Amino acid sequence: MLGIFKEKLVNAPKELNSPASNSHTKAKPSHEILRDFMSCNSSNAFYMTFGNDALLAYSPSNKPSIHQRLFSGLDNIYCAFMGNLHNLSQLNKQYGLSKGGNEAMFIIEAYRTLRDRGPYPADQVLKGLEGSFAFVIYDHKDGTVFAASGSDGHIGLYWGIAADGSVVISENLELVKASCAKSFAPFPTGCLFHSEHGLLNFEHPTKKMKAMPRIDSEGVMCGANFNVDSQSRNQMMPRVGSEANWATWGS
Repeated sequence: MLGIFKEKLVNAPKELNSPASNSHTKAKPSHEILRDFMSCNSSNAFYMTFGNDALLAYSPSNKPSIHQRLFSGLDNIYCAFMGNLHNLSQLNKQYGLSKGGNEAMFIIEAYRTLRDRGPYPADQVLKGLEGSFAFVIYDHKDGTVFAASGSDGHIGLYWGIAADGSVVISENLELVKASCAKSFAPFPTGCLFHSEHGLLNFEHPTKKMKAMPRIDSEGVMCGANFNVDSQSRNQMMPRVGSEANWATWGS
């Protein structure tokens, strides 16, 4: 999976962009990153572009894995999902969805329900997902990017900054590393990211996230790791009303 989102769409943490990228191996522009993704994946890989602002690329797994890869789209909302939800049947029933829907479709439907009318904030929804998962949503109608990684850490997700300032998200560490030079880091587990409102740990939503510098094997500063700051306190997301949804979180 690969997502590339232009800087005007995504307000990424500034600590993700390492000053060392200007003096060491250069980051790549978006079109080169896409070319690399397509060349190293199977012949049934595909990509979708949304004007000049966003790009999603996807390839089924090249080898057997206990964790599935899925891609779905509905009503201008697109989701790339990796992993498995053990309680998918229960979740589909809870949201009044079809029993035959897969994890990617559930994530889209849950996002859409909460965006439009749901009373539950995103951290409560993600706490209810049982299993190993990571996903990226692009809402083309609202121009919103939403990503999350499960707290068990079994599905690795990485993000970084491309040469043109775009945010790159993928489960492929080598792709992100080669694309973003020193400006990359693991996407923090147990966290969600909203393109307009930033990063939040959904298991500790009342705590702020703190950037911790990363130093690589060459002694060069890379994009930061992000951990929960136990001494801080976040403004809580609204719990009731029309504003308590994934689309307006943090506004």
